[in-house]
Amino acid sequence: MAEKQIPEPVYDLVIVGGGPAGFTAGLYGARAGLKTLLMEGASTVSQITVTDLIENYPGIPEGINGFDLIERFKKQALQFGAEMVSGDAGTIVRTRWGGMEGWEVRAGGKSYGALAVIVATGAHWRRLGVSGEAAFIGKGVSFCATCDGPFYRDREVAVVGGGNTAVQEALFLTHFARKVTIIHRRDRLRATGILAQRAFDNPKIDFAWNSVVDEITGAEGVQAVRVRDVKTSQTRMVPADGIFIFVGLIPNTDFVRGLVELDAGGHIVVDANMRTSAKGIFGCGDCTGKLLRQVITACGDGATAAYAAQIYVEDLKGESY
Repeated sequence: MAEKQIPEPVYDLVIVGGGPAGFTAGLYGARAGLKTLLMEGASTVSQITVTDLIENYPGIPEGINGFDLIERFKKQALQFGAEMVSGDAGTIVRTRWGGMEGWEVRAGGKSYGALAVIVATGAHWRRLGVSGEAAFIGKGVSFCATCDGPFYRDREVAVVGGGNTAVQEALFLTHFARKVTIIHRRDRLRATGILAQRAFDNPKIDFAWNSVVDEITGAEGVQAVRVRDVKTSQTRMVPADGIFIFVGLIPNTDFVRGLVELDAGGHIVVDANMRTSAKGIFGCGDCTGKLLRQVITACGDGATAAYAAQIYVEDLKGESY
């Protein structure tokens, strides 16, 4: 590991990712007096920005849409002095400046030096991998009801998945579509009770239980979905002008593979203080292995990661309290 001239600027903390975890880490890092850079993804957006309604975030009982909440997070982090750039991190490499170990984050042809790095890159929606899915993306296959729901006014659509996001997006789609069919591989929903009950009570929502998608069909756009009963293997066609897919998330961690320990699903392995296996790198939010993936837990992760990074940086500088 070669000694380098200190590049300008060197940050105490670089945070890769601009979702609830990243912006919370930026807020806590900057407020603690760390020279903090937030690197918001150029080609990816936080999943929460396309959520129509968040009604379980403490202190906002009236609810708020995801985009507005993220804008509040961003504004608050910046007002405490965090800097921000747009870019997708390509690599993170270990280096040394002035006798101190650190990291160089490379993104968009530029390099940013940091004593500590927080990875908060989130995740993206998993695809089904069935015939017709790739061909019809943008022509009826969607991963965002908030983005595309208005295109399906008075039409029939399908939603794949049975978790909170799938059910919440199905409920949102009822504002436009005349019928929404939820396709779920089990015979009951995984969504929380209140969301599940709203779906059951909504006359526009139908269910295809114990079913998986085998094929998405159509001509110029989606026209129907072939579903297969997982118990009987019988197939049938479900008419649909659009299909919205919410079957799990894949963490955005390929760029740190081999640098930090990942679990079998590709999530960053962190301890209770959000420390990874690499000294000076911390992880938080949906890119890490965790039980509950919600805005509130991402914020808690971000705050913890920033405080752990603060202690780490102060120790490096000999400024520990």
